[in-house]
Amino acid sequence: MKKLTKIDAKLDPIDRALITALHHNARASIRALSRQVGLSAPGCSERLKRLEVAGVISGFSVELDAQALGFALQALVRVKPLTGNFQVVEQLLAQMTECVVCYKITGEDSFVCHLYTNSVTHLDHTLQRITPLADTNTSIIKTVEKKLPAL
Repeated sequence: MKKLTKIDAKLDPIDRALITALHHNARASIRALSRQVGLSAPGCSERLKRLEVAGVISGFSVELDAQALGFALQALVRVKPLTGNFQVVEQLLAQMTECVVCYKITGEDSFVCHLYTNSVTHLDHTLQRITPLADTNTSIIKTVEKKLPAL
């Protein structure tokens, strides 16, 4: 098997097609993927293994529907810890079940958090846990469009 390393990670059109197909359906069988990208099943399997070994594919996951799980509201919250509270805020955000993704960022704010809540009241209670320790700026998410980066 030709080893693809992160340093020389040059994706050819078949690799790109395989990644795109997996992005649309990570549960697709090797046989279905091989038909989509024009390879034999063993060739397709070999490509997948090579992309995994190279770290291009780091895992396969399930995509959940937040509304179906009872989370009617999603919000992005920019968080700027008050002086001396950085680590406390970092720990609080890590422990909050409403926080499904938290980015530590550069710039004026220190964190951007993606929260899932079941109502505006729930969002308000969640923010009340943060505001004694940090300034926040909240945006409610209206729609989500997930796209694959250009390959």
